[in-house]
Amino acid sequence: MLDFGVWQEILSTMSKNKLRTFLTSFSVFWGIFILMILLGSGNGLKKGVMHNFSDATNSVWMWGGMTSMAHEGLNIGRPVTFRNDDLSYLDASYEGLENLSGRINLWGGAYHSSYKNEYGDFEIQAVLPGHQVTEKLDLMEGRLLNEYDMKKFRKVAVIGRKVKERLFKEEDPIGKYVNINGIPFLVVGVFTDIHDGETERLYIPLTVAQKTFQPGNMVGTITFTTGNATVEESEVLIEDIRKKIAQKHGFNPDDQSAMGSWNALKEYKQMLTLFNGINIFVGIIGVFTLIAGLVGVSNIMLIVVKERTKEIGIRKAIGATPRSIIGLIILEALIITSFAGYLGLLFGIGILEFLASKMPASDFFRNPGVDFRFAIFAALLVIFAGMMAGFVPARRAARIKPIEALRDE
Repeated sequence: MLDFGVWQEILSTMSKNKLRTFLTSFSVFWGIFILMILLGSGNGLKKGVMHNFSDATNSVWMWGGMTSMAHEGLNIGRPVTFRNDDLSYLDASYEGLENLSGRINLWGGAYHSSYKNEYGDFEIQAVLPGHQVTEKLDLMEGRLLNEYDMKKFRKVAVIGRKVKERLFKEEDPIGKYVNINGIPFLVVGVFTDIHDGETERLYIPLTVAQKTFQPGNMVGTITFTTGNATVEESEVLIEDIRKKIAQKHGFNPDDQSAMGSWNALKEYKQMLTLFNGINIFVGIIGVFTLIAGLVGVSNIMLIVVKERTKEIGIRKAIGATPRSIIGLIILEALIITSFAGYLGLLFGIGILEFLASKMPASDFFRNPGVDFRFAIFAALLVIFAGMMAGFVPARRAARIKPIEALRDE
């Protein structure tokens, strides 16, 4: 076991060669620091982009457009609009569709919401109950819209957290009426959402909106979830629905302008694959940067062995074993790499924590950071790499013969 004298000797050697020790340590520090920054930034980018998938990841969104291809004698430029019978048709045709809903957007500006003397232009969405599941609303108070509201055409509303704060201030909104274009709607629930902007929204029954604000049976956007279907299964489902809707509305199924769709699961998986690839790429860059630093440590230790050849020869002549010589050299390399690597780890995590606290979260970058398990792995990797960096020079030192060492100039 290495005693205190050995530690003292190693520290003395390092203090006598401050510049060399500093430059050697800095190469390891920089390698770990860059590795942490790259991985943390990659995680921040991933969190930012994946934040946009906070709604149900197995959801499908479909909307009508304008035909751009002639079909069976029909001209281009015809609007395709979804209606209530399309919902009934899909519900009857596909057992695997969950949370099927239509949606009508009543944009702020044309629709004003008020309570007493407080006013606001909020987004109003007229939906069926299933849409609230697709949006993954986080209910704070009261309840969500239900089938009874739809069937009885009840003028009720579920309002977002910011709507409550602006219109009702400190009052409890449950059981009170919010006026939408002068029509009172009973507030039955308050929700919040991971997307702050979506809490400036009110949800009302689709059936009520079709009677009150947009008479008719138009449903705008159709949404549903696909249960445990895989990406391939959901793509097959969407393609089949497109063909049936195309036949029903009289447009070419290949006409992408006539009907749009968005498969959240497909986009989600693609993003996961992309960011896994980015993480691997960033990790490789970081590891190679670290290896470059460790090679530098190894080279420096070879120089140290060369400089101390005579000293090592004398040590062996008076009884030092090869094992003790190897331990001495490896320990010095281990001290340099561990200390510098630990500092690089701390500085890297510190910079990431600083950025996370100062940078506002966006849809593209938020909360950069490194997983604690990876930080532990990196620390162990540095220790192992330090031992490897010192092993080659240590073996060379252990092979030095006392006679040859004493002749060394």
